[in-house]
Formats: sequence, structure tokens, C-alpha cells
Amino acid sequence: MSELRICIDVPDVDRAVAFYTAALGLKPGRRYRKNWAELLGAPCPIDLLGETAGTSATPAAGTARDYGRHWTPVHLDWPVDDLEGAIARAQAAGAKLEGGVRDRPYGRLAVLSDPFGNGFCFLQFRPGGYDTMLAGAGG
Repeated sequence: MSELRICIDVPDVDRAVAFYTAALGLKPGRRYRKNWAELLGAPCPIDLLGETAGTSATPAAGTARDYGRHWTPVHLDWPVDDLEGAIARAQAAGAKLEGGVRDRPYGRLAVLSDPFGNGFCFLQFRPGGYDTMLAGAGG
């Protein structure tokens, strides 16, 4: 396996394209009907998949899609050079900032959610980034 694609379920693909292009600077790629849009400009393509709230992702999922704010063990972290500028752009596009900016040994972190309940973070790294947390590196 040599390729990664990120898939994000959303209830409204057109609205999601508008959000992710404005908030993150992504560009529309291919489009298939109304229920799938590809976004480009990240290190890997992002596919927005139009799925109705209340439907199940798989027959064995046991839970229905819910587009209220939800927790998932997988989320996207977006490194940025200007944290406040990135937050402002995302909020203008419809994101919600969850709490304030947090200082961490590796840099500054902002937790947000998109208009569809999916969480993501902006990271503004300090020099050394995650390496500052390794043994012998001051953390």
C-alpha cells in the first residue's frame, strides 16, 4: 500500500466543499454525482462522502451516523504557521473553536469542529516540534 485517502462523511457535500475550501484552502478535484467530491491540496486527497444522518456505515456498525459534535478516535491535525489566522479563517467558514488555544511542549494547539460535527486540530509547532518531547530533549 502506497497511497492514503481520507474520507469524511458529511450530510451535504456542496456545503462541505464550501467549508473545507474556505477553511483549509483545499481545492476541488473530481466530482461524482452529488454524493462524492474530492478535495486536493493536502498531503493526500480528501474525499467528502454524502451520507444521510441516521444511516449505518456498515451492517455491523451498531450505531447510526450523527452529525452533531461527536468524538472519534481518528481526527485530522493541520500544521499551520499562523494559528490565529487559521482559526479566524476556519471560524469564518463555519468551524467552532472548542476552548482556547493550548500551549504544549511541542507548540500551540487549537481544537475545532467542522459544521458536521467532525473534530480537527490546528498545530503551530515550536522549533523542534514533537522532537522536544523525546528523552534528553527537554521534555
